[in-house]
Amino acid sequence: MSVEKNQLKHRWHFRPEERQAILLIGDLAVTYLALFIGLYFWGQKDWLDFSWAFLGQRAPVWFYLLPFAWVLFLIEIYDVRKANRKSDVYRGVGTAAVVSIVIYLVIFFLSAPNSLPRRGVFIFILAAIVLTIIWRLIYIKIFTDPMFLRRVLMIGAGHAGSTLVSMLNEIHPAPFILAGYIDDDPQKMGKEINGYKVIGDSSNLLQLIESLEISDLIFAIAGEVRPELFQAVLNAEEKGIEVTSFPTFYEQQFGRVPIFLLESDWLLRTFIDQSHTTGLYESVKRLIDITGSLIGLLVLVVLFPLIALVILIDSGTPVLYSQMRVGKNGRPYKILKFRTMIQDAEKDGVARTATVNDTRITKFGKILRRSHLDELPQVINVLKGENSIVGPRAEQIELVNQFQKEIPFYRARLLVRPGLTGWAQINQRYATTVQDTAVKLEYDLYYIKKRNLLLDLNIILRTVGAVLGFKGL
Repeated sequence: MSVEKNQLKHRWHFRPEERQAILLIGDLAVTYLALFIGLYFWGQKDWLDFSWAFLGQRAPVWFYLLPFAWVLFLIEIYDVRKANRKSDVYRGVGTAAVVSIVIYLVIFFLSAPNSLPRRGVFIFILAAIVLTIIWRLIYIKIFTDPMFLRRVLMIGAGHAGSTLVSMLNEIHPAPFILAGYIDDDPQKMGKEINGYKVIGDSSNLLQLIESLEISDLIFAIAGEVRPELFQAVLNAEEKGIEVTSFPTFYEQQFGRVPIFLLESDWLLRTFIDQSHTTGLYESVKRLIDITGSLIGLLVLVVLFPLIALVILIDSGTPVLYSQMRVGKNGRPYKILKFRTMIQDAEKDGVARTATVNDTRITKFGKILRRSHLDELPQVINVLKGENSIVGPRAEQIELVNQFQKEIPFYRARLLVRPGLTGWAQINQRYATTVQDTAVKLEYDLYYIKKRNLLLDLNIILRTVGAVLGFKGL
C-alpha cells in the first residue's frame, strides 16, 4: 500500500469540462500554427522567398478565421470519451477535413474566377490535419496516464451500481480508476462484482477515501438510504470529494438517460421540468429549420430528376413513398421519402423497422440510405412545421403503439417535433430489436433534456460528416 500511495501523491484530477478547455486551447494553438504555415507558403514567390508585406495586400480577413471554422468542425471529438480514443480522433479529424474541403470547393466554384486562394487554403488544411493529429495523440498519451485519472468509489453494489460498472468495463481506455464498491449490506462485503470488490461500508468511507486518495464518489443507490451512509457521503463532500448521482453520471458518461434504472415517477418529478426550453431557443431553432428547408428545397429541385430516373430504372414506380408518422404530442402526419424498398415491402400490413442487410432494400435504395438522400423530400415537412431538422426520429403509428407498451417512458420522446437527424441517429445507426430501440430512446430523452443550439449544431455537423462519409443505414 505504501508504494501505491507514493505513486499517487502528486495527482492531477481534471473534470470533463476542464479537459474540454484543454482540448480547445490546444486545438486553437496548433490550428493557428497551421494558419501561419499556410500564410508562409502562400506568400512565397519562389522557394523560401517569403515577404510578410504580402499579408496586407493579399490575405483577406476571412482567412484568419479559418482556425475557428476548423475547431468547429472538430466538435465531435470534444466529447471527452472520444477524445481518449485514437480511432475516434482519426475519424473526427478526417470528417473535419472532408467537410472543410467540400465547403471550400462549393464556395470556390460559385465565386468569380481567381477571387479565392487555393495554395494558402490547401496548405492550411493539410497542416491542420497533421498538427491536430499530433496534438491529440500527445493529449491521449498524457491524459490517459493514471496520474491524470480521477479515482472513484461506487456507492452501492446493487443493480444500478453493478450495471454501471459493467458498462464502464466496455470503455477503453478507462475514463477513471475505480477503486471498488461501498455497500452497507454485510452479505456483499468482500464480494467481487464485475471485477471489483466491495471494500467497505459507510463506517469506514472517510478512511478509505484518504487511504486510496479518492477524488469522486458515484452514488448508485436507487432505494432507501441508511442515515449513516447519507451522513458519511455528506461528510465526504464537505472534505472536497465530488459526489455525483447515478443518473447524472450515466448521462455525462454515455450521453443517454438510464430509463431501465429510473423510478416510475421520474418523468413527472424530473424530466418534464428539465425538458423546457426558452422562447429564444425555439425561435432560433425554427429560423434554422426554415432556412435549412429552403436550401433543401433547392437541392431537391436540382436532384429530383436524376434520383427519380435512377429509381425508375432500378425498381420502377413509385418514385416517392408516403407514410403516416407520429409527430409532436402524438399528432399523426404524412411524410414523403424517396422509395428505397421494393414495392409492397409491408404488404402483410405489419410495420417493422429496417435491419442490417434488409432484403427489402433495393440496390439504389442502399445508396440513397447511406447518403441520407432518401430523406430529402422531408424538407417539405420541415417547412410546414411538422418536422424539425434536429429531433427524435419520427416513427410509424403502429411501432409507437408497440414500443410504448414494451419500453418505459417511450412516449416522452413525443414532447418535441421529430427531426431529419438527431442525437440517437448519430450515436447508434441500427435499431433491429426492442433493446436497440430502448437504447435509442435513452439518447432521444438525453437530447430532449439537454437540447440547445450548441448541441443542435453538433448533431448537424456530425450528420454532414456521416453524409459525406456514406455512413447512413
